[in-house]
Amino acid sequence: MNDDLDRMLQESLRQRRAAADPRLRVGPRVRGGLPLEGGPSLETPPEGVGTLGTASQIHVSGGPHLAVPVHRLDGPVRADRAAACDAGPAGLTTGYRLLATGIQKCYHKGGVEIPVLWGLNMGVRHGEFLAIIGQSGSGKSTLLHLLGTLDVPDRGEIHFDGHRIDNLPAAGRDILRNRHFGMIFQFYHLLPELTTLENVLMPLMIDCGAWQFFRRRRQQRARATELLGMVGLSHRLKHRPRELSGGEMQRAAIARALIAQPDLLLADEPTGNLDQETGREIIGLLRALNQQQNLTIVMVTHDQAIAAQADRTVRLVNGRIEQ
Repeated sequence: MNDDLDRMLQESLRQRRAAADPRLRVGPRVRGGLPLEGGPSLETPPEGVGTLGTASQIHVSGGPHLAVPVHRLDGPVRADRAAACDAGPAGLTTGYRLLATGIQKCYHKGGVEIPVLWGLNMGVRHGEFLAIIGQSGSGKSTLLHLLGTLDVPDRGEIHFDGHRIDNLPAAGRDILRNRHFGMIFQFYHLLPELTTLENVLMPLMIDCGAWQFFRRRRQQRARATELLGMVGLSHRLKHRPRELSGGEMQRAAIARALIAQPDLLLADEPTGNLDQETGREIIGLLRALNQQQNLTIVMVTHDQAIAAQADRTVRLVNGRIEQ
């Protein structure tokens, strides 16, 4: 897992260097990660090219559980601060599993530009359960899609375990989502023609390929069955989505998100389509995963009571995080 991400990051860096100057000979990878603010870099890339560290430090679970506030990063974005964000969050990535700096995102409808996120800064520590709350249309889902590399910001940077990810090529983003990120959506997105067990196995089928999956099918099925038992669906392995309740479908979606043993779980309104009691059960399950497996979780919700179950809650207002 780590070797694949390491190669992916190195390839991204080589491509960027070649694009900046096709005559440039590519040397060894950049050592020492991002430079401290005001300090020298061990290896200076060509102008316009970002700096990446080695991916060898990425691991499955990150350090002790830290239910402590993250230092406030947000505030008015001045021209000099925006420029600093665009240049990279020098010295700020240490200690953060996920870090977004200077994020701007606009959508265009006809000839009208609609700003959604404007100068947003946010950090999530290893093992933290963070809830993002805001009014409908405040950009919560947009932010989660950017963090999960389903979309790219217009400006700013997103770093995962100290490595910039918002500018990765499409193949690199696919690897990141398949092997390091788990995602839960409000509408489940289970394939109707597959059983519950097959839906949970689908990410492994896609990642491994048919032949590799066939060779390891017993091990993979055992893992999926174990996860479904953990979320209370041992009796629903062969049922299709139409035969499941809303809560059961969301539990199956959680098991599917966990099948690749992700480092980070992103949840977009995971209780939005559920009744209050079932919603509490789902949040209880996420809380248990966070505490027992030290899983880092970022959840967006409109429900203040649901958000209160997290370690920390931040509010999205006017395209920025208000803490």
